[in-house]
Amino acid sequence: MAADVVQTPRKIFLIATEPSGDHLGAALMKELRRRLGDDIAFAGIGGREMEGQGLASLFPIGDLAIVGLAAIVRQLPMLLRHIREAAAAVIEARPDILVIIDSPDFTHRVARRVRKADPSIPIVDYVSPTIWAWRPGRARAMTHYVDHVLAVLPFEPEEHRKLGGPACTYIGHPLIERLETLRPNAQEAQRRDTPPPVLVLLPGSRRGEIRHHMPVFGETLAALREQGMAIEPVLPTLPHLLDAVNEAVAQWPVRPRIVTGEAEKQAAFRSARAALAKSGTVTLELALAGVPMVTLYRGGAVEAFIARRVVRVSSIILANLVIGENVIPEFHQEECTARALAPALLEILDDTPQRARQLTAFAQLDRIMDTGGRSPSERAADVVLQEMRRRKSK
Repeated sequence: MAADVVQTPRKIFLIATEPSGDHLGAALMKELRRRLGDDIAFAGIGGREMEGQGLASLFPIGDLAIVGLAAIVRQLPMLLRHIREAAAAVIEARPDILVIIDSPDFTHRVARRVRKADPSIPIVDYVSPTIWAWRPGRARAMTHYVDHVLAVLPFEPEEHRKLGGPACTYIGHPLIERLETLRPNAQEAQRRDTPPPVLVLLPGSRRGEIRHHMPVFGETLAALREQGMAIEPVLPTLPHLLDAVNEAVAQWPVRPRIVTGEAEKQAAFRSARAALAKSGTVTLELALAGVPMVTLYRGGAVEAFIARRVVRVSSIILANLVIGENVIPEFHQEECTARALAPALLEILDDTPQRARQLTAFAQLDRIMDTGGRSPSERAADVVLQEMRRRKSK
């Protein structure tokens, strides 16, 4: 660890505005403290996990948990005020480094203000924006206010290189640290092959997604039953969505077992024969767990209109993008019907070439996402310390 030694105390400013970013930030803080000892000071914005590592957050990240265009417009004055407050706090603190974590609509606005006011502060962006999906010009624009990007997806460094973005290093996805909790033991593997098959239902983690997706989930279960398919549906959700989910399933002809909590969700993954899932990070989670899936996404009319014109990838399914092949079927907007979803599910619930194709592709993920036996937080800390040393040498 001699190469990581820097003069102390060091001040590190971190900004995370969502629970997923809070988790990444806390792990990075823990690793930096392990290397630098107690002569390190953290400041910034974060949630419970980062506060557990010693961060006194400028304001609660719950203030920024705003979903939907209308809600954003209503809360815009508060958001802009928090952006100004965060940037001012960084500039006043003059930290050895600023680490912004995901949430680019907020964190990048802070970073631009900081770079303009004090170009000497190094800025690391933990989690690349989706430049590969839409608005590719963001990559080049980031070179003016980001020194290094920490990528959680293995194809992102090459995308930044092609698009003229900042230096970018693949450090690994946090899911690779949870493989033991996602993959079945012998008994759970046997349950995957024992009827009735467990079908995991994942309509989303936001109220808008529940509203858009739950009706077609219920219709799809009904269609499977009409075709004589007996299944055991399990629907993992979050405690704050439980009332909305219970209300939605009340009229379903096939009632799922509803579970809350991460441990119960992972247990369902380990026993599942297949899944019906909303597009998102959960598709990569299912793929790493070895669960074949059918995916869908249904949004509002305005959102769909914009997406059709700006999305520049052949698939919006994260697992397909990481694998580099569209092995997982996806149904969007008007395609998202029980008439389409039920046959696609029957194909992967049975021992078919479609099921085998997904499982063969999923088996490649360990190699594709390999980090050389080091955790994402270790690799992230390498880059943060490297950028701190670079500033000191100037």
